[in-house]
Amino acid sequence: MPAPPQARGPATFVYAGELTQGGWLKGTVPGGTVALTLDGAPVDVAPDGGFLVAFDRDAPPAATLIARLGDGRSVTAALTIAPRAWEIENVAVAPRPGELRSAEYERRRAIELAQIKTARGVVTGSQGWRQDFVWPAIGRISGRFGAQRVYRGTPGAYHSGIDIATGGSGSPYVAPADGVVILAAEAPFTLEGNLLMIDHGNGLNSAFLHSSKLLVKAGEAVHRGQAIGLIGMTGRATGPHLHWSLKWRDARLDPILFTGPMPPTLAK
Repeated sequence: MPAPPQARGPATFVYAGELTQGGWLKGTVPGGTVALTLDGAPVDVAPDGGFLVAFDRDAPPAATLIARLGDGRSVTAALTIAPRAWEIENVAVAPRPGELRSAEYERRRAIELAQIKTARGVVTGSQGWRQDFVWPAIGRISGRFGAQRVYRGTPGAYHSGIDIATGGSGSPYVAPADGVVILAAEAPFTLEGNLLMIDHGNGLNSAFLHSSKLLVKAGEAVHRGQAIGLIGMTGRATGPHLHWSLKWRDARLDPILFTGPMPPTLAK
């Protein structure tokens, strides 16, 4: 029977990040770790001990990291997840009736959703998750992550990403971090339009909606700051803008917690 791994590195977790709803945490596991879990779910650990976890928009106030060591011991880190004051708008009207969904619409949408699900399951080994993220475009923030309307007491769906308006179609946007293209729509999706998705590794991926044109193809490696598409208003959009969303596994994340604020002169 092989001997258990020898402990190397710190005997405790070392981490930093945004411990809040829609936020993230990057760190290093204790020396000798052979398995890591977040609230009981397995978490990937890089060969150098690095890891990433993240917290959904509606994450509960506490989470637990447990590292199981090769000698049978375990190390636990209790995490406190700060709540957010989301932008909630109460409106005195009923929700808009859903669009008439024909059998053809339902057939097409099912295919699109299956493509998105398949793309999110692709493992590329990208190391972009380790980087500091940059804004894919600079402009006015026209829609914030987590914002939600409540229609006569009935909550609508919250905004799952951040919208950036740059004044018109055709402006380029760039990769916020290194990654691999896991989906580049060959034809506009019904809601997302020309959809581009990039895997940054360790379960973290970006999606860019409404593009007028995509500049990269599925399977292509991209680098932080590289132009990857042109802003547009394809799909369900009322004006030209870039919708950028981030997910870690099933958790929806706030992009601004990865980039920091938009430059002050442009954030108004």
